[in-house]
Amino acid sequence: MAQATTATFSTLPPAAADADRVDPMRVIAFLAMCFGMFMAFLDIQVVSASLAEIQAGLAASSDEITWVQTAYLMAEVVAIPLSGFLSRALGTRMMFAGAAAGFTVASLMCGLSSSMGEMIVWRALQGFIGGGMVPTVFASAYIIFPRRLQPVITPMIGLVATLAPTIGPTVGGYLTDMLSWHWLFFINIVPGIMVTIAAITLIDFDRPDYKLFDKFDFVGLILMALFLGALEYVLEDGPRYDWFEDSTIASAAMVSATAAVLFFARMFTAPQPIVDLRAFVDRNFAVGSMFSFVLGIGLYGLTYLYPVFLDQIRGFNALMVGQTVFVSGATMFLCAPIVGRMMTRVDPRLMLAAGFAIVAVSNWQATYITKDWDFAQLLVPQILRGAGMMLAIVPITSISLGTLAPDRLKNASGLFNLMRNLGGAVGLAGLNTVLNKRIDLHLARLHESITWSRRPVTEALNNFAARIPGSDAQNMALKQLFLFVRQQGIVMAFADVFLLLGLLFLLFAPLVWLMRRPPPANVEIDAH
Repeated sequence: MAQATTATFSTLPPAAADADRVDPMRVIAFLAMCFGMFMAFLDIQVVSASLAEIQAGLAASSDEITWVQTAYLMAEVVAIPLSGFLSRALGTRMMFAGAAAGFTVASLMCGLSSSMGEMIVWRALQGFIGGGMVPTVFASAYIIFPRRLQPVITPMIGLVATLAPTIGPTVGGYLTDMLSWHWLFFINIVPGIMVTIAAITLIDFDRPDYKLFDKFDFVGLILMALFLGALEYVLEDGPRYDWFEDSTIASAAMVSATAAVLFFARMFTAPQPIVDLRAFVDRNFAVGSMFSFVLGIGLYGLTYLYPVFLDQIRGFNALMVGQTVFVSGATMFLCAPIVGRMMTRVDPRLMLAAGFAIVAVSNWQATYITKDWDFAQLLVPQILRGAGMMLAIVPITSISLGTLAPDRLKNASGLFNLMRNLGGAVGLAGLNTVLNKRIDLHLARLHESITWSRRPVTEALNNFAARIPGSDAQNMALKQLFLFVRQQGIVMAFADVFLLLGLLFLLFAPLVWLMRRPPPANVEIDAH
């Protein structure tokens, strides 16, 4: 048996492979867990296309309604790293069953909320509990299934992780249009009950270790909550309030920075840290987490940008937005089995590099965006985006987690998922800031170019005035001209953001060679 710091590899003979057959009940339990993870991922973005309807239903202000998403994300980023400890202490059965049950109850209460205060409380609870389900699935996949089955299992997990937030606006748009915004949350109730029952009756992957609670690091938990919670608040509300010009944002940033220093010091000195950072010693995991961070930027950033463009420029409603952005989700679904088959034949590092390159090409195509783009023009960029994301997220999961010792998987899975969510939060904040700054820049330049001495300007005004009846045609034409200019400035800013995202993914593509190629699927890792 290898020591904790080493890993030996041996090819399994046919008899050993037959003995490694997975219990069908465990497969069913794992599928139920994947469905629970799907619900947790879906609820991040399911409200994004229906915020206006929720705002009207709760009589909330435009500043308050953003907390429907912010509260969920703030609580989730705290729960994800904590889930590793809880699953070791409580065992996977109790951990996941409790999380699924709590998520179901919180979803019910979100749908029953009659005020913004109630919604924020229940959304935060929903995010915290849902965040505990996500890493547990990733870790369980490597515990339940032998390595030779990972090419089948990993694409399924990758499909859930990418498909759920991508189709979130689509599902939300349909539910809000056909029923009401309340059903964005009620839809979780029946599946949540089924997942809870399946978890209680079928999960038997491990045993709890209640003794871990004897030395539970409450100080570390408080520091982590302050660090990640305040950071998420800064990233979510920073672009809206001009960052550190706002005293509340500046104070939250100071709290986050101070708590971060104390948190990391605590993790390296506590006898039983709440989060074990030793996984970052592994080069594949450290570099893979960096790639997961960038994937989060692209996954959540693009899921945000397309609906905003279609809403602000094209004037699409929630249902129309959902129908348009569904292309990426459908592409991911169709690509999943192909990517799974490729995992057994192609170097996963090459697949990851290709995935990043394809996403870069998708964003490069989107730089030609105009105010007239809708479903037809966005079709190819979205297909490439979906294919590239699927081609990237499957191998990065295998590369990052596939070589770790089993006793580090639960904790490492939480850290790996945290990096993706933090990437999403940082990406949304950064893209929002860049978008706003570029809008201001383009509008300033366009306004400078609009002078009465320029013939195109006078021709445009005359054309607008000719289509407007009445004596006030000239003033109305001038107003229309400035609205047209503003629209053009926003479109140009979107093109800049797509270019920035494309460059980011293109620059990261060659960095895959910093990671080692994981052992083939017919090789088992004996690392303890």
